[in-house]
Amino acid sequence: MDHLINHPGLLAVFGIVVLVMLLLDLGVFNRNSHVVSTKEALIWTVVWIGLAMVFSGVIYYYMDFENFARFQSAYWIEKALSIDNLFVFILVFTFFKVPKELHHRVLFWGIIGALVFRAIFIFAGVELINHTYLPAFELFGHQVEINVVLTIFGVFLLVSGIKSWFAKEDHSEEQDLTKNFAVRMVHKFFKVSNEYDGDKFFTVKNGVKMVTPLFVALMVIEFTDLVFAVDSIPAIFAIAPDDPFILYTSNIFAILGLRSLYFLLANFMDKFSKLKYGLAIILSFIGVKMIISPFVHIDSLVSLAVIASVLTLSVVLSLLFPPKKKDVSEI
Repeated sequence: MDHLINHPGLLAVFGIVVLVMLLLDLGVFNRNSHVVSTKEALIWTVVWIGLAMVFSGVIYYYMDFENFARFQSAYWIEKALSIDNLFVFILVFTFFKVPKELHHRVLFWGIIGALVFRAIFIFAGVELINHTYLPAFELFGHQVEINVVLTIFGVFLLVSGIKSWFAKEDHSEEQDLTKNFAVRMVHKFFKVSNEYDGDKFFTVKNGVKMVTPLFVALMVIEFTDLVFAVDSIPAIFAIAPDDPFILYTSNIFAILGLRSLYFLLANFMDKFSKLKYGLAIILSFIGVKMIISPFVHIDSLVSLAVIASVLTLSVVLSLLFPPKKKDVSEI
């Protein structure tokens, strides 16, 4: 919490920027539900990434280069790990047959929920880390201080990275979401309408208050974000385990730009076939960094260089070596 107290001005700037942009997004540019065009998505993607870069520049000016590098590393880690969310968005919208003009509304409120849950995870995580250091001991003439939580996170991320490398991709649009935990919970506590009512999450039919399929889709996306946060939040703790300011601001800037990135890349997701290997390498690298951190310090700039290089290489290789299309034999 000291980092927040020491930089109230930066925190205020962050809060104002996010609030103003969300109000403009919902109240001005997207007051009426509409299909988001590629041009509009590109503009918003550039705007959100640009704002993140400008804010990192402000951090560099008022803090130092180390915190600038930390912000950049945490931002691009979250951005990269959020790519899988885009596949889930496509799956959810397809399964629930959400009209294209309502996609933005679902994602907007999904992001608002993420703002709250990410804050809880990050601030609680920092406090937990601060209270789980083992007593320091001497090893080969050096003082070593091991953190139990960071070590557990490191092992978890290393295993996740290895599993991700060998996992078979399954982004089939035919997956059945009826057994999804969020879907079951909604049906348990609410009466669910089978029909959409414009862009409403709640409706009334024959005098009975009900939720629409749009609300169910929103809950699935919210629940999915919580699941993905299990990977992404521990990953950014490797960058700045004691600084909730850097972690939260970078994380929020990354996910705020996720909606526009979805509309920009939704039709091209199959072209990034090698990205999963890049993400696996990044997860494994971060896991190793967390495990060895008590013994070997990896500079933030080195972490940023590794993350940027792996992401760039995986995207380039995806474009150079696209997946082979399956041959369909003629009958």
